[in-house]
Amino acid sequence: MHISAVDLNLAVVLRALLDERSVSRAARQLGLSQSATSHALSRLRALVQDPLFVRTRTGLIPTARAEAMADAVRSSVATLETTLFAPPPFDPMTVERTFRLRPSDYVEYLLVPRLLERLAKVAPKVDVSAPPAVTEPTLALEDGQLDLLIQPTRSGEQTDGFHMEELWDERLVGVARRGHPLTRGRVTLERFASASHALVSPRGQPGGIVDDVLKQHGIPRRIAFTTPSFLVAPQVVAMTDLVMMLPARIAAALEAQLRLATFEPPLEVPSFRMAMFWHDRHDSDPAHAFIRREIAQVAAALPTPASLTHRRTRRRRMDEARS
Repeated sequence: MHISAVDLNLAVVLRALLDERSVSRAARQLGLSQSATSHALSRLRALVQDPLFVRTRTGLIPTARAEAMADAVRSSVATLETTLFAPPPFDPMTVERTFRLRPSDYVEYLLVPRLLERLAKVAPKVDVSAPPAVTEPTLALEDGQLDLLIQPTRSGEQTDGFHMEELWDERLVGVARRGHPLTRGRVTLERFASASHALVSPRGQPGGIVDDVLKQHGIPRRIAFTTPSFLVAPQVVAMTDLVMMLPARIAAALEAQLRLATFEPPLEVPSFRMAMFWHDRHDSDPAHAFIRREIAQVAAALPTPASLTHRRTRRRRMDEARS
């Protein structure tokens, strides 16, 4: 007989009978009637082809077959109860798991080092992987190739079967090398548009939000260099006369390192929000909820461009005072 043909509730009844040695007491423990419990015992006897219990003046006593089954029945039922109703408590210090995140290189640069620094303290056996970009990230989330997707979003954006949590607000600023002619004097729309530009296009598409705004003014611009990388483009800008628009946080992080100058763009460019997305299959997973909380906490602690600028100005003044 295959296990699929067996009513597993009979194992629960057998455990109660082994514990209580009485049909009436077993029935009370199980919340069943005495007749229902007796009927279950009859089914058990037919299933294993053994009387299982015999009646004596002191009550039921198990047969040798029932005694041989007792430990296995108790441990099996207890394991099922734990598995189905009482999963072990989640302990980040002992969990071993690799989470696959798909951020852009801009988000990876800002977020991942801080995230790994934190995980080393609170979840030392948790690893993070950033696999190559996929053409259908939502499908990758659905089939388990990715655990989390981090990308720009519109406020309130939601897709059936997926969850989203916004992480931080972001805006674009202008970036050029230090000493670039554009940074001398007021950056007008005409001066900005007449410069040669670098463009970050993660999906390789021509143009972007800045071009859409410029078209509204009837002004074209020349894009001399296009790349999917938010880290390569600033390197190019630092060594050429190209200018570009860059998320303010990455611009602030790279400004001193690459000797860049930032400026407020002379046109109204919509801001955006970075958010993480995950599939419904992971929503109730304690380990997945843990890594989402850690990412959200790291994102909340990211320095804002204003605070970075303030610290650099204060440091420069201190250096000038020393000299």
